[in-house]
Amino acid sequence: MQEKRISRWYFGGIASSAAACLTHPLDLIKVHLQTQQEVRMRMMGMTINVVRREGYLALYSGLSASLCRQMTYSLSRFAIYETVRDKMSSRNKGLMPFYQKVLLGAFGGFAGGFIGTPADLVNVRMQNDVKLPAELRRNYAHALDGLFRVWKEEGMKKLFSGATMASTRGALVTVGQLACYDQSKQLVLSAGYLTDNILTHFLASVFAGGCATILCQPLDVVKTRLMNSKGEYGGVFHCLTETAKLGPKAFYKGLVPAAIRLIPHTVFTFIFLEQLRQHFGAVVVV
Repeated sequence: MQEKRISRWYFGGIASSAAACLTHPLDLIKVHLQTQQEVRMRMMGMTINVVRREGYLALYSGLSASLCRQMTYSLSRFAIYETVRDKMSSRNKGLMPFYQKVLLGAFGGFAGGFIGTPADLVNVRMQNDVKLPAELRRNYAHALDGLFRVWKEEGMKKLFSGATMASTRGALVTVGQLACYDQSKQLVLSAGYLTDNILTHFLASVFAGGCATILCQPLDVVKTRLMNSKGEYGGVFHCLTETAKLGPKAFYKGLVPAAIRLIPHTVFTFIFLEQLRQHFGAVVVV
């Protein structure tokens, strides 16, 4: 009989929020690149343009909405995945097979994506406000003001605009991040070369971030376009066809900034999560 620490249900939300504080400027640039109608600027050009026009603090535009999103979307998916995984592992006296992790990750991500849609909508709008002319800006004061104004001015239905895409993307990201992280960490540890330390967590999370980026990028582009639209798209399928007219590369527009944003975000999230688990996790006897 030995003791080990397992993650508490809310640790995922805290770890993701801490990671979002570090990677928010990359997320903002990614949104700007995806909402271009034609490819006019690359990543460095867009960053310089934002800083030159609005100042360095503009790179943190919409941070409150980003944190609100992490405390709804990420908290939900991590809570579902980790709670069910730990319960099943203790009941079966062993690790879950990979296909079960994929199914659980997809379910947790789908639920989390739906719950986090309103905050995600406000997050995209607040980030994109910076590049709009002054008369067209929405000027939400913070995330809660944005949520209230969308509900008041556009109705409850608009808050869940793009919920199908956000939920599907949430499922793919969670499979890429959580299921792939768990599996790659398990494989690294079973090889016997490394122990359960920060290097193992770093290697597993880099791999998981890469998987998540490739899986979700096409959906991420369509979701961003839908959420930022002012009614020009009739629905998901219409947005898909309009994006497809720009060519197959349009679905991977912003892939490098997406990877540069999602991989560090995944690495920071899992390093923070593992540190929280190791120092503050619930103690169980196995």
